[in-house]
Amino acid sequence: MSDEKAAGKENREPSSPCISVCLLNDEDVCLGCYRNAAEITDWFMATQEEKRDILSRARERRLEDGGVWL
Repeated sequence: MSDEKAAGKENREPSSPCISVCLLNDEDVCLGCYRNAAEITDWFMATQEEKRDILSRARERRLEDGGVWL
């Protein structure tokens, strides 16, 4: 990926990982998007960097659970 494309990708607002499957497990983690309840609530006020961090943690949870990231 070129430096210009990479810079453009970093400046883009991260999309919500919500897939409209809202079911929290015993640890308050959504089995649809793998964000915890606090991350779901905080999403709309989070900065782009915070959203990328949330997405990273959600991706890790999903992989630990044996799922694949869509």
